[in-house]
This record gives sequence, structure tokens and C-alpha cells, in this order.
Amino acid sequence: MKSTIKESTSTYSQNILESLLNSNYKNMKDTEENAFNKLVENKFYCSRKFAEEIEAIAHDNKGMSYIDAIVFFCEKNNLDVESIPKLISKPLKEKLKCEAMELNLLKRTSHAKLPL
Repeated sequence: MKSTIKESTSTYSQNILESLLNSNYKNMKDTEENAFNKLVENKFYCSRKFAEEIEAIAHDNKGMSYIDAIVFFCEKNNLDVESIPKLISKPLKEKLKCEAMELNLLKRTSHAKLPL
């Protein structure tokens, strides 16, 4: 009788120990994954996040153009300006194009622009 109780107790405690270890491992794995994802998110940029950053910089510094905002962002984050074109989204590209036409860096297109 004693040996039966001892075996069932040890099996029960082993099951509890395994379930605790598994739950701790899963929590630890999720925490490490979240930390890794945040690190990757902060270090690497997608076109959406890059555009948001540039918009924020240009908006916060009233006289700053989008071109200047991109150069400022590159200097701040130690990025090469030549690696940026793949991060530029279509709306940001249109704003850059419009800005470049206003600065006479690009020829004006046939699209009429209404005076504001």
C-alpha cells in the first residue's frame, strides 16, 4: 500500500513538475521572441515605418523638406543614403517628386498643378 501511494505521488509530482517547466518554457520563449521582434523592428525598417519616420521628422521641423528629412534620418541612424530608395513608399515618392519639381531638380511633368 505504501509503495503504491509513493509511486502515485511521485508520478503526480512529476506531472506537475513537467507542466510547470513546459509553461515556464513557453512563457520564456514568448518573451524572448517578443524581445527579438522588438529589436528587429527597431533596427530594421519597412517602407511604411520609414515613411512614418520621415513624415514625423518633416512635420516636427517646420522648415525641413522631405529630402532634408531623409538626409537627417540617414545621418542620425548611420545609414547610407544610397540604401534608402528601396524603403521609399509611393506616397513619399510622390511628395519627393513634387518637392524636387518645385526646387527645379526635376523637369515639370505635363500634370497641371492648381495654385494654392
